[in-house]
Amino acid sequence: MFKRLTILLLVLCSIAPDVAGQRRARGVWYSEWSIDNGDSVALIHLLPIRTYARRRDMRRYERLVRAVKKVYPIAQEAKREMALMEQELKRLPSKRDRELYIKGIQKMIIKKYTPVLRKMTVSEGRVLLKLIDRETEYTAYEIVKEFRGGFVAGFWQAMARLFGNNLKLAFDPEGNDRMLDQIVRAYEAGLL
Repeated sequence: MFKRLTILLLVLCSIAPDVAGQRRARGVWYSEWSIDNGDSVALIHLLPIRTYARRRDMRRYERLVRAVKKVYPIAQEAKREMALMEQELKRLPSKRDRELYIKGIQKMIIKKYTPVLRKMTVSEGRVLLKLIDRETEYTAYEIVKEFRGGFVAGFWQAMARLFGNNLKLAFDPEGNDRMLDQIVRAYEAGLL
């Protein structure tokens, strides 16, 4: 019995380092080994620790992190699509061709993003609007007004206000959106 227990413990001890090396520990960014005076020294780089006085603030932060992880790729894609669209609009010779191109892009966007946007919460939608402003330097209202006209932009602004949102939300990294900016920077750095 004692012999079997010893063998089992030896096997578990030999497997444990391999299993631990494959998993990323909570709060650890990455770890590495260094040789100092002939000794192996583990260097563990930790993620910053956030502390909150109230649990509600911690949940708000975590909800904001989840929202950024969900909508930031959409904002990046919006930035790329808008740049391509502006190049194509400069290339088109007549106003009629530009209008047809914009309507085609609008249909493509509606077809592609309607299922994604329907699954979003209102707070994720607000984060998306702010991140689109951060990435493109235009609010969603300004984008709609530029490509579809003032009447259409006013209509969608009224619809957004009806449902508790605002297309004119601007990204303010020094004011109300300081935490959102920090989360986006951490996400871009691969820390989240």
